[in-house]
Amino acid sequence: MMTASRIISSSSADLESAERALKQRPKFSIRLRVALGFMLTFALICAVTLTGIVFISKLGAKQLFIEKAGNYTFEIQQARRFEKNFLLYGTDLFDALVDVNNAQTVLEASRQDFIATIGESAFNRMAANLKRYHDLLESLEKMGTGSDVVTADQRGRFQSELRRSGAELVTDAANAIDQERLSFHTWLHTSKIIAVSALVLILLIETYIVTFIARQIFLPFKRFESYMRRIATGDFSPITPVKRFQDEFTDLAVAVNRMLKEIQDRGNQLVESRKMAAIGTLTAGIAHEINNPLNNISLTTEALIDDFQTLPEEEKLDMLKDIFGQVERAGATVANLLDFTQRDRSAFKPTDIRMVLESTAALLQNELQLSHITLTLTAEPDLPLISGHHQNLQQVFLNLFLNAKEAMPGGGELSVKSIRQESLVRIEVRDTGVGIPPENLGRIFDPFFTTKEVGKGMGLGLSVSFGIVERHHGTIIAKSEQGKGSTFTVLLPISDRPD
Repeated sequence: MMTASRIISSSSADLESAERALKQRPKFSIRLRVALGFMLTFALICAVTLTGIVFISKLGAKQLFIEKAGNYTFEIQQARRFEKNFLLYGTDLFDALVDVNNAQTVLEASRQDFIATIGESAFNRMAANLKRYHDLLESLEKMGTGSDVVTADQRGRFQSELRRSGAELVTDAANAIDQERLSFHTWLHTSKIIAVSALVLILLIETYIVTFIARQIFLPFKRFESYMRRIATGDFSPITPVKRFQDEFTDLAVAVNRMLKEIQDRGNQLVESRKMAAIGTLTAGIAHEINNPLNNISLTTEALIDDFQTLPEEEKLDMLKDIFGQVERAGATVANLLDFTQRDRSAFKPTDIRMVLESTAALLQNELQLSHITLTLTAEPDLPLISGHHQNLQQVFLNLFLNAKEAMPGGGELSVKSIRQESLVRIEVRDTGVGIPPENLGRIFDPFFTTKEVGKGMGLGLSVSFGIVERHHGTIIAKSEQGKGSTFTVLLPISDRPD
């Protein structure tokens, strides 16, 4: 009955309201959000790549300028070497002029690069110094080959000016190379910082995407897992919105809510069918249990009426005692029936399991006899009391006895043995029936699972029994072998307080 009450705990209006709430939210699918995250990551990677290309191009240009400036410096140094040779040994200045011409060619070809590095004014000064150095070399060469008389002072002044101009050229070239090298290292350091920063930023974005996927996909799976566990316990309340947007899980939630509505409708039908089946079984039991005493009373009364005048007083008294005994028998049947149908919710109390088993057997005695089933009850001497509820436990064993009867359509033996097992009382219900197939043994305690034909069983008996035993903090175990019967073992804790 507990399962049935949970099935109908949520109304159709609640389910429809939950579905409207789920559908009224704006749509923002997980697929779109994941795509946006990856697009953002791709855009960042493209930006980093383009920045890297720009930096590499800049570094390449600076490296090329350093090479050109090195060539220019080499030509100047060569010219100065020939200049020194001339001043020391009086050799020809032709080679020095060639090197200066080469330096002018390099400087003019790299004009824009030099201007970009050292500025236009510094470049113009370098070009003017180079031209003056070239002119001084030509003048000095003419002094050596011309017919004009040049004094020692004039020659000294030319040489001093030539040395100063050459030294300025070397200094300007070295400064240009140093500036470009400094700029090169600055750009290289900046590129490293940008690369590390981009790596950290990409790592942060990827971490966010992973966290996002976990929150948007794995957490809903966890939520639905909890929904399924809740439904498995019999709580069929509808799934309501958790997030602000609709996504792929919204359709799943709607489908689950519709499934719950269908389960409720089917469950209500099954409960009604179970009630009708229980009423039929109860009516048949009452008919068997009460009809026999009534028949005996009727026959005895009729015989007493017919032969009342001729019967001796002693025989009349015996017949009246028989009638009284049959009335007591019918009264006991009604009392047992009332005890069984009573469903109070009082707390557990010390209970004699033997009395529970005997009262349950009394309810089914006639039915078992008609089915040619021999019931044997055995109990260990001084069996301790258990902590339980008499009527609920009676329902458990009634279900087990009825299942055993149905497993023995041609008759058989039903033996019930009660013994103490440490801090528990062990009750074994063993039959000699057809047994349970291995593929069904693990499902027999599932609600609504049954192998009976449609209309002959709802599959709730063992499920209800399992729930009652669990509420008694006990265990019920089933073992079976096809063709050799089944054994249901119920373990119940011993009461820790006196009766």
